[in-house]
Amino acid sequence: MIELHYWPTPNGHKITIFLEETGLPYEIKPVDISAGDQFKPDFLKLSPNNRMPAIIDHAPADGGEPITVFESGAILVYLAEKTGKFLPKETRAKKAVLEWLFWQMGGLGPMAGQNHHFVQYAPEKIPYAMDRYVKETNRLHGVLERRLKGREWLADDYSIADMAAYPWVVPWKAQGQDLDAFPNLRRWFDAMRARPAVLAAYEKGKPWSSRPAVTDEGKKLLFGQTAKTCS
Repeated sequence: MIELHYWPTPNGHKITIFLEETGLPYEIKPVDISAGDQFKPDFLKLSPNNRMPAIIDHAPADGGEPITVFESGAILVYLAEKTGKFLPKETRAKKAVLEWLFWQMGGLGPMAGQNHHFVQYAPEKIPYAMDRYVKETNRLHGVLERRLKGREWLADDYSIADMAAYPWVVPWKAQGQDLDAFPNLRRWFDAMRARPAVLAAYEKGKPWSSRPAVTDEGKKLLFGQTAKTCS
């Protein structure tokens, strides 16, 4: 059983997509990031960076004590290796998947996240910051567009790289983007959106998706953190 500490954000959706694709049994433990659940001592034992998602694998492959994993990219690699699915073993194919997974972790996610912050959540609208991150999101969509020319998925086959990137493209309208300007990306996006496991993963988040993404009090928790407040 996988115990998934989760909230329906792009990083949370990555993991439910994988779990739904593989059929691994899992139980969701909601982490309400707007209420400060990520700072509770029990959660910090799992995720010292006070970010969800995190997992506890109660049936690890080595048969030993439960294993905890934090950081969505690390979780995807761990689960892929545990199941033998969606991460090739062949050196060159695996290399391609990991390149695009780390591209998402280091580029698309953080830059789109800053887009969300300055465009939607920042109390002060700063035109330079808004323009900077809307344009950077657009540039990264262009990277995806070129990569997907003549190929169905980001690597040779459907993989954890696709699962990682898709949830960060889902809010494209709120990010100030026009997906129809990127026909290869649009085709890939529509193929991802139609997968039964993706539909099921987003359905799993619905009990919490109706709540405000970030409340006014939640903004103070999420956007004013320092080393002292996170200790």
